[in-house]
Amino acid sequence: MILVIDMGNTTTVAGIFDGDNLIAHWRLSSILHTADELGIYLLNLLATKNIKPSDIKGTAFASVVPSLDFSMNEAVKNYFGITPLQVNAKTKIDMKILVRNPNEVGADRIVNAVAGREKYGSPIIVIDYGTAITFDAVSPEGDYLGGPIAPGLQSGISALFSKAAKLPQVALAIPENIIPYNTETAIQSGIVYGNAGLTDRIIEMMREHPGLEKAKVIATGGHAGLMAKVSKKIDVVDSWLTLEGLKIILMKNE
Repeated sequence: MILVIDMGNTTTVAGIFDGDNLIAHWRLSSILHTADELGIYLLNLLATKNIKPSDIKGTAFASVVPSLDFSMNEAVKNYFGITPLQVNAKTKIDMKILVRNPNEVGADRIVNAVAGREKYGSPIIVIDYGTAITFDAVSPEGDYLGGPIAPGLQSGISALFSKAAKLPQVALAIPENIIPYNTETAIQSGIVYGNAGLTDRIIEMMREHPGLEKAKVIATGGHAGLMAKVSKKIDVVDSWLTLEGLKIILMKNE
């Protein structure tokens, strides 16, 4: 079995693979900071599935939170006796990264591109709905091209709540009408349908890039399912794509 972890600004997603099968997964708040906190938390998660630390033979993680990188490395070493693979632009991924500075590309974006190409072929566009919304394109030749970054849905709601004194914090949901009847659904309408429009327009423009005209669009991340209900351009929702990418990259490096 292998343990894979995607550490985001707001959410950390962990999963256990037994061969090619994802047998357990968790979506958690990114609130832990020390190696011991992370290590004990991981042990408790495994215990809920009757998985022992000795069952884990390899670990890989991607992180966009540099302050947590050392803690996660130490947690895996101390509690599992394994040196984890931390994925970044220098990791062996068998994919050319065609941006000016590959070191600036978030590890999660690289992982999503690798998994998308492996599962769905290329060309492809992968959209990850998290704290930020990232659009990642892979060329027909299988090379990573990059793509836009936009604020995430929950980030938009939080920004309105913190900057507009009279606007309430609301739950993220699809309202019945584009023209709503109260302030709560007005915010939901603007955030959800606004981001659907953003999604579809960016996909249209990315498909104008040579080679991407027929690119399949894959959505992942915590809000992928919701956005697929209102977007006209998303082809497939693959909620655990990042975890599969980490598994693929770990196997390549072993």
